[in-house]
Amino acid sequence: MEQILDAAELLFSKHGLYGVTLKDVAKAVGVHHTLLNYYFEDKKKLFDAVFARRAGVTIDARMKALNDYDASTDRPTVEGALHAFLDTDLDLYIKGGEGWRNYGALGALVSNTPEGSMLMDEHFDRVVLRLVDILEKAMPGCSREDIFWGYHFVTGALMLTLARTGRIDRLSSGLCSSEDFEAIKLRIATFMAAGFQAICKDRPAV
Repeated sequence: MEQILDAAELLFSKHGLYGVTLKDVAKAVGVHHTLLNYYFEDKKKLFDAVFARRAGVTIDARMKALNDYDASTDRPTVEGALHAFLDTDLDLYIKGGEGWRNYGALGALVSNTPEGSMLMDEHFDRVVLRLVDILEKAMPGCSREDIFWGYHFVTGALMLTLARTGRIDRLSSGLCSSEDFEAIKLRIATFMAAGFQAICKDRPAV
């Protein structure tokens, strides 16, 4: 089963839901496609299983990090909340090997599709709303609307990062690498915190 999910994850991360067939996955695993039909009644069921397999791991880790951070201080900061939200997840891509990086690319690919958006709603809403709760404590004068817009921009940058397109490599003539998650982790929360603070500056809550 793990071999099936690994192969499907890689294929879906490159071609999306509609660019992959059960036969493609079976061929990658080296089994007859009827075996996949035994475990999964259709391709969408397989896709959902691939998405859910790692979602629980990253959600639990991020929820713990957010809860621990919130409990550790009476005065949370935007950057501190973003570190709690992002760093544990980025560590999975740093330490978890190619499987986790394929999962990140899969999330980036499908996040702007109807089926992907629904999976994001199903699996990730609670951890995002927990982040929003802490950001409201960190920026009591910021409107909830601006905080949600800030998160919207954060997730766009994160999805581009997880896609690992190689554009930053070419654009920077090799100075930066889209595979360098350590460099990303070092910078991303600080950069995003400045954006939140900029859009909330002198904008009273409504």
